Amino acid sequence: MDKVLNIVGGGMAGSEAAWQAANMGIDVVIHEMRPKVGTFAHQTQNLAEMVCSNSFRSDDDENNAVGLLHWEMRAAGGLIMEMADAHALPAGGALAVDRDAFSAAVTERLLAHPRISVAREEITALPDQGQWIIATGPLTSSALGQAIAAETGAEALAFFDAIAPIVYFDSIDLSKAWFQSRYDKGETEEERKAYLNCPMDRDQYEAFIDALLAAEKTEFHEGETAGYFDGCLPIEVMAERGRETLRHGPMKPVGLTNPHAPDVKPYAVVQLRRDNALGTLYNIVGFQTKMKYGAQTSVFRMIPGLEDASFARLGGIHRNTFLNSPTLLDAQMRLRSRPNIRFAGQITGVEGYVESAAMGLLAGRMAAAELLGQTLPVVPQDTAMGALVHHITGGAEAKTFQPMNVNFGLFPPVGGVKGGRRGRKDRYKAYTDRAKTAWQMWLGQMPAQAA
Repeated sequence: MDKVLNIVGGGMAGSEAAWQAANMGIDVVIHEMRPKVGTFAHQTQNLAEMVCSNSFRSDDDENNAVGLLHWEMRAAGGLIMEMADAHALPAGGALAVDRDAFSAAVTERLLAHPRISVAREEITALPDQGQWIIATGPLTSSALGQAIAAETGAEALAFFDAIAPIVYFDSIDLSKAWFQSRYDKGETEEERKAYLNCPMDRDQYEAFIDALLAAEKTEFHEGETAGYFDGCLPIEVMAERGRETLRHGPMKPVGLTNPHAPDVKPYAVVQLRRDNALGTLYNIVGFQTKMKYGAQTSVFRMIPGLEDASFARLGGIHRNTFLNSPTLLDAQMRLRSRPNIRFAGQITGVEGYVESAAMGLLAGRMAAAELLGQTLPVVPQDTAMGALVHHITGGAEAKTFQPMNVNFGLFPPVGGVKGGRRGRKDRYKAYTDRAKTAWQMWLGQMPAQAA
């Protein structure tokens, strides 16, 4: 048997899938259309380029589901987590990375692997022969998207995804903004100062909301009807849901004290998170937007401390497609109608960099095992990996399926823990303890490598 795995897409999922399969002894070809065919969001030709945020979210592996997913990927020798750790930035209790250094390092490691090669080409049809993983992410090319829709017999579900703006640090007024992580999270002083905060009083907040609602927005073309993923809502959409929505969301003022006016409680706070190791760029947290560029600069400069802000990148919005995976994929993440093709990453209906890479990790191992003439044991649903893959391959209700971040609601219930706030913390710890044991047992059942 020809032990070659083809992977379409060199994002988080495709990169992780390639790494896992190659380390199981399988030759891998990554088919990446950039730079020959560009996208709205990507700016380089590097693999695993981060475009929406530089955050992998919480790194707490005892009380948080995404932190547990980090732990499982590290235990499995995941390249994405290894490189994220190597290029981490201070971010309190979260894991944020220097996005350029991170993607450059992932690219270097993959290209240096003797079993991995990269073909810079666009794949426009579903292959009939060989073992393939399609991990094209939220920006699947038009031609391949049409081929997938034609094969599945139904339109792929769709939603619109938004990107937050990035500000140059030296354009931020530090006489108004201050460094502090919410609730002073982080073990080091640098981590506790991973965020910049811009305070607003009530009048400033109300004026900001008025400007936000009145700003000129990107309009969708006729026929482009789709919802938003709730975890990445544009701020204008949140504001339209109620004037206080942002103040209880990304602009909540809790856990912060303004050293410029310690006795004055801010009515709202805009946070910016460090975006690169040099500290020259800051991402406006939670400020995904569909405002037109001219409107963005005028509205965002209403934020105290950002009156003279210079933007390295303004926000944007693009169409994001994903499969109705519960109806289309089997438990091995294979397309039921073409079992030589697996899907991985955001196109399967998981949301987030970590979740996408995690599904790439599983797809890579599953495909490699099949090429070795073996089948992996079922991933335990008690694990974060297993909870996610079960959700997308049959656990979710197909009629209402939408992108999902990993969360403890996807896990089988754990008994013996009382309710309430303290009970919830104990319950989450019980989830993670159970998951770690199950994941280590699953990893111990891996097939032998190919020669």
